[in-house]
Amino acid sequence: MRTDVQGLMKGELGNWLGQQSDMRAQAKEAAYSRWTWGAAGLMPVLAFLWFGPFFGGGLSVMISIMAIAGVSAWGYQPIANAKKAIKIGINSAIAQSLGVQYAHDLEPGGEFEACRTYGLVPDYDRSDFEDRWFGDIEGHGFELYEAHLEERRGSNKNRRWVTVFRGAIIAMEFGRPFHSTTLLQRAGKHKKWFGLGGRKDNVKFRGHRLDIVDQVHPAFDDVFELWSDDQVEARVLAHPSYVEHLIAVEKAFQGDAVRALFTRGSLVIAVESQDLFESGSLDSAGDEARVSEAAKQFEALAGLALAINQNERGRVLGKAHEPTNEGFGRKRRSVRR
Repeated sequence: MRTDVQGLMKGELGNWLGQQSDMRAQAKEAAYSRWTWGAAGLMPVLAFLWFGPFFGGGLSVMISIMAIAGVSAWGYQPIANAKKAIKIGINSAIAQSLGVQYAHDLEPGGEFEACRTYGLVPDYDRSDFEDRWFGDIEGHGFELYEAHLEERRGSNKNRRWVTVFRGAIIAMEFGRPFHSTTLLQRAGKHKKWFGLGGRKDNVKFRGHRLDIVDQVHPAFDDVFELWSDDQVEARVLAHPSYVEHLIAVEKAFQGDAVRALFTRGSLVIAVESQDLFESGSLDSAGDEARVSEAAKQFEALAGLALAINQNERGRVLGKAHEPTNEGFGRKRRSVRR
């Protein structure tokens, strides 16, 4: 799976990006105009706050910060809209070249609920989802999008939003039928007595018990743990060679703690990373580089899903696979905001 970046830039995508020069210029002009008028309007207000008879101290600081932030956000909006439009155009062209589809906005579904249930993502108070890639890859229904999860921490004046997860959620119909639930995650997460006494023998997720699966490959056991409600099937689903694929994608994305779940006939993966697929910009000089970066990010994540979507002999199954109706991939829909 490779994107012909130069072909895209010399074809319809390159022509389309060339036509966006006016939109980019207008967005910059509108932003600068808003910031200029906003600053002019703020000056007398801020002067009254700081030198007037009724305000002072902490209240003036708070109102000033809020006012400046509001004007900044109002001024930046035309740029944000232009960057989003260019990003959608670029990513849609990349998706089309790979035989899949792209949508910027989405509502997560069953695969994300499975991530929450089995601890593939941490608890959070606020969430945002974007950049949905979906379709068929090697005959398997496929879904990939970015999740940003935040938790509210601190108290009083120190309350703040902290990112607890940013990365990709991937769901793919698996290449062979199975009926168990099997969790693959980094070693050491489930220990007895606050880390003392070694690893637990079993864990429960909303009442669903998964037992530790002993592995015969020492390299696997040192890095990952396998938990399942079917010991035999788990060893077939999660082959020790997956360690190489999972660690490779961590390095490629400078990510952390790749984890996977085999459930309901599908494979679900969560991988932490930096902000993904941000191909939109007002600087046309970097268009080709951003197209290439977004394409490589998608290809690496799709390749990870394919690499561990194998049969017991390590061969990725192709179109001979008949997808079940139990998985997550066919029930997603994109939304427009």
